[in-house]
Amino acid sequence: MASYRVFITERAEKDIAAIDSRKDRERVDQRIRQLADNPRPTGSKKLSGLRERYRIRQGDYRILYSIEDAIRIVSIVHVGHRKDVYRRRGRA
Repeated sequence: MASYRVFITERAEKDIAAIDSRKDRERVDQRIRQLADNPRPTGSKKLSGLRERYRIRQGDYRILYSIEDAIRIVSIVHVGHRKDVYRRRGRA
């Protein structure tokens, strides 16, 4: 049983839908689901300057998310290609 609930924002849902390759979309989706069991997996990095905001890599894609430990929720806020995912971070 998952210890955290995963919430995907509308923006992140659009980001995932915009991934061209079905295989990449499935891998990103699987990686997001794994966050329910372990929101801080090996390879996750805390982003500087942002409180409780993290990122994980999945191939050429980055998944930006926040963790609310008190209520056990992981919120996916942005998903994008590594070359431009951080440019939009402020808008997510």
